[in-house]
Amino acid sequence: MEARRRLGEFLKTRRSHLRPEDVGLATYGDRRRVPGLRREELAQLAGVSAPYYSRLEQGQSANASPEVLDALAQALRLDDTERRHLHELAAGARKPGTRRRPAPERVTPAVRQLLATLGDVPVVVLGRRSDVLAWNTAGHALFAGHLDPHAPEQPGHRPNMARLVFLDPHTRELYADWTAKARAVVATLRMASGQYLDDPRLAALVGDLSVRSNEFASFWADQRVKSGGDAVYEMRHPLVGTMTVTHQALRTEQEQHVVVATTEPGSPSHAAMTLLTHTTITARRTQPAHG
Repeated sequence: MEARRRLGEFLKTRRSHLRPEDVGLATYGDRRRVPGLRREELAQLAGVSAPYYSRLEQGQSANASPEVLDALAQALRLDDTERRHLHELAAGARKPGTRRRPAPERVTPAVRQLLATLGDVPVVVLGRRSDVLAWNTAGHALFAGHLDPHAPEQPGHRPNMARLVFLDPHTRELYADWTAKARAVVATLRMASGQYLDDPRLAALVGDLSVRSNEFASFWADQRVKSGGDAVYEMRHPLVGTMTVTHQALRTEQEQHVVVATTEPGSPSHAAMTLLTHTTITARRTQPAHG
């Protein structure tokens, strides 16, 4: 029933974002009582009956075929990521009973080799709940230099990027356009929620952030989804100042995100990043070994 409810909420929210003029429907100046398209209008665009679509949106039906889902996605003007999310929600709604819970997350030797090979390029590995599973020295310095560098090695005490973005003052100040970063974090979590409907820790994270941050609750209700990709942020680092940094999120076979932070070669941002990483790596080498 929970999966059906999520499917209905996603359809309803995406419908509310579409205006009649966006899809070529005439309104003739009528006063509309609902935001966006009416249910019957979307049903007509998708080629399904209005009662059938209403049952889907109300969480009363779980038998939408892939063809119907594709028709709804086209009518809603969904992009590829949103379309995939729609199919994942529908697949969860069709499966009775409790699904197998996700296994504990671990970083593979191959990913650890990647972190070591990149060296002075900041890299952080995020799990499905945005837990920091690993980072190299440069990644720690860029994203969370105020935290224990060995924290990702403790599964019960790993930093969580969503919590940092919404609840940690240092991380909030790190992004000049904090709202853009925050929306991207929520959209990635929303995508994961469709893939792991029965993950209690993911549900607990969303619930806790919704209670502790009104901004998170608002962004979560917007139903936006995002899976990997690139994004450019202006980061205001307390040690080296402002840098324009590209975050490239690469997905592994384990559905983890390897976030690589790069700057344009020869730019002031590249010089600042080089200063940060070299200073941090040098300082780390002079410290006693952990443990």
